[in-house]
Amino acid sequence: MSSGREQSVRETDVEVNTPDGLCDAVFIHPARGSHPGVLLWHDSPGLRPVMRDLGKRMAGEGYSVLVPNLFYRAHRAPVFDASFDYANSAADREKYAQTVASFLAPGAAERDAVAYIAFLDSQPQVNKKRKIGTHGYCLGGPYIIRTAAAMPDRVGAGASFHGGFLVTNKPNSPHLLAPKIKGRLYFAIAGDDDKREPEVKNELRVAFAAAKVRAEIEVYPNARHGWCVPDSKAAENKQDAERAWGKLVALYKQAL
Repeated sequence: MSSGREQSVRETDVEVNTPDGLCDAVFIHPARGSHPGVLLWHDSPGLRPVMRDLGKRMAGEGYSVLVPNLFYRAHRAPVFDASFDYANSAADREKYAQTVASFLAPGAAERDAVAYIAFLDSQPQVNKKRKIGTHGYCLGGPYIIRTAAAMPDRVGAGASFHGGFLVTNKPNSPHLLAPKIKGRLYFAIAGDDDKREPEVKNELRVAFAAAKVRAEIEVYPNARHGWCVPDSKAAENKQDAERAWGKLVALYKQAL
């Protein structure tokens, strides 16, 4: 689903100054004008062509999009090549653990989020009078919550697609940040994820309702984890992927 008014876009490789170093990223925006900024948090395989494509698709809807390499502390993108096999290679699992450790360190992503939004706000293609949007896939899903909580007056909307670890039993669980959030949120949960952790959707609903945060939590019963990312093994469910994309576009149109 799209607006039917896709704009021509420009894509530029950039570097973002963060407190922890230079982050390689891609900045994609409509060829003309200034537009609401959007921060995209990629999934576990990292910043790669399909994430650029998702950024370009969003830019085509009329947004100026930053897609950072979340693993910049460890490696420049692309971090993992086509032979990477987490499920069947112990060496690849070890490489993944080493790669993501610095990103997962307490407070690291929050520092990044502030730097990423500062970068967006410094670009002439970003309309600073409009709110920022942020969405994430899989690994990136919970960081839309952390971003919205870290910069509540700047972030107008966030969306998580098959996000992991949205609710944990740790004191820094993302869902506990609900009282700090002012923007609108949308959570698209895969059917297989929901079967493994059926309590997550309920915990999210309770947390956001208590905090009076406008949040929609939706389970896609026929979708498997990863269905919104075109290079995923679950991407054959194109109907649900397009439906989820339409929900994201509608959210941004209403809230940014």
